[in-house]
Amino acid sequence: MLRIVLFLVLIALAGAGAAWVADQPGEVVMTWGGWRASPTIPVFVLLLGIFAVAIVLLWSLLTATWRLPGRMRRRRHEKRHARGRHAITHGLLAIGHGDTALARRHADTARRLAANDPLALLLHAQSAQLEGNRDEAQRVFRVMAEREDTRLLGLRGLFIEAQRADDAVGAVMIAEEAIKLSPSSTWASHAVLGFRCARGDWSGALAILDSNLSAGLIDKAAYRRQRGVLLTARALELETMDRDVARESVMEAIKLAPTLVPAAVLAAKFESEAHQVRRAMKMVEAAWLANPHPDLADAYAHVKLGDSARQRLQRVETLAAKTNDKTAVDRPGHVEGQLAIARAAIDASEFARARDVLAPYVNDPTQRVALLMAEIERTEHGDGGRARAWTLRAVRARHDPAWTADGYVSDRWRPVSPVTGRLDAFQWQTPVASLPSGKGATIESSAFEEAMLAAPPPKRVTAAPSEAPVEPVATTPAPVPAAQDNSPPEAEAKEAGKEAAKETVEEIVKEEPAVALAEPVAPAPEAAESSPVAATPVFRTRADLGKPAQAPIQAVIPIVRAPDDPGIDDEGPSDEFTEQIGTPAHAKAQAGGWRGFWSRWGA
Repeated sequence: MLRIVLFLVLIALAGAGAAWVADQPGEVVMTWGGWRASPTIPVFVLLLGIFAVAIVLLWSLLTATWRLPGRMRRRRHEKRHARGRHAITHGLLAIGHGDTALARRHADTARRLAANDPLALLLHAQSAQLEGNRDEAQRVFRVMAEREDTRLLGLRGLFIEAQRADDAVGAVMIAEEAIKLSPSSTWASHAVLGFRCARGDWSGALAILDSNLSAGLIDKAAYRRQRGVLLTARALELETMDRDVARESVMEAIKLAPTLVPAAVLAAKFESEAHQVRRAMKMVEAAWLANPHPDLADAYAHVKLGDSARQRLQRVETLAAKTNDKTAVDRPGHVEGQLAIARAAIDASEFARARDVLAPYVNDPTQRVALLMAEIERTEHGDGGRARAWTLRAVRARHDPAWTADGYVSDRWRPVSPVTGRLDAFQWQTPVASLPSGKGATIESSAFEEAMLAAPPPKRVTAAPSEAPVEPVATTPAPVPAAQDNSPPEAEAKEAGKEAAKETVEEIVKEEPAVALAEPVAPAPEAAESSPVAATPVFRTRADLGKPAQAPIQAVIPIVRAPDDPGIDDEGPSDEFTEQIGTPAHAKAQAGGWRGFWSRWGA
């Protein structure tokens, strides 16, 4: 609206000026040699305007003619650049859907038409990766690393190629160079942090963590937790070498992460040795309420040095009551408390108390419950048969919680995952392999177990004074293969096993009265108990958990995911910082990756 008003005002002013000029009387006399002209003022103004327009048109024509070659060059360059951009776009799309030939053709076109375009270099490198030409990909990434605008992208590509070549040292050097250029590079900081953790360089890892906080890569809560994890790892490593530094580290860690189980256990140990029993108990109680763990219960039981087994039992009952009052019966906290009480009761020879505590779990026991019941049978009655039956049941029982990270199960806590290098990855949880399958029931008792658990305790055999002690001849039942939960049992074999076990038990019961002699005398010395059963693996592979076939992985990550991601390995997923480690004692080189670093550094 304002423009319309202004336009009307200008037209009105122009009309008023023209009317004023037309009303002016007089003539303008111009003389040039013998030529003389005397137009009126309105005609003179009109001729002056025409002359000005002609001059402007002539100047425009001259300048356009002068600039025509430059404009033609720019036009040709813009057209060439547009064709290059078109080739880059369609080349990246070809990489995305895995068309190697089309990607290479577009890459050649883009390199010819837009050689200095950063995306053309990226397309060239990714097409070389897709074809498997790693030497060409590294050459292009080096060119990108030398340019100011693509330096970080080139370093990222060189880092990935170093990982593929199992060059861990080169990969870390590249990542450290990237951190110097850009401290906010997430991939570089994670790579350096993971490498230093795998190498056991906790001071260097703490420095990287502080840099990540300054760059805003992690928030304050995550920083406190991860710093507590690193300090705990350093304290555990220095526990036997430098106890002062270890104590200082773990005390700072327990302030940053009071619920971290290994930190609470180690801090309680140091406080107990310093006769600070109440402080040690408070540390353990705080971690226990957040995450009940058997190590916490053991540290709480031995928090006061020199206590008897009954005193330790009372202390464990006090700790278990803290979660029993606040947690439902089916919560893991309650289970861990009851198992801790059973362990302490067995140590204190309170077998009745241990049986009462384990009674709610014997129908569907976990491995720890079954092993505790086996220990009770062996220690209280010396019943090796029942102990072996419980041990056999423990082999096929449900798994207990364990330290698990990225599918890797460890017997102890670790600060980083050996699979991915992720910090603070281990969680106290039930392994995936122990979860119930679609088959239905997880545990199926075999006929042999039922017979052994149902049979009465074995009777002692007595002999006459005049006769030498004779061992009773007993028919040992042939062991019936236990029905594993990871193999579907046949119905007919299961019924036959039960019948055979029942007949064997009946024969043993019938033969027992005939073994007893007429006159009771002093019992013969008992035969030595059989050697303990070898420890069975807690975690095993379940056959009923189908292993899906691994899908083929593209050689290059599609550019639609991230413009700075040059690609991934076309030979399957590999761990970061992989390294081939070979020793003379092992003809076969050890697989690289985080596990290789752990083994190299003695972890």
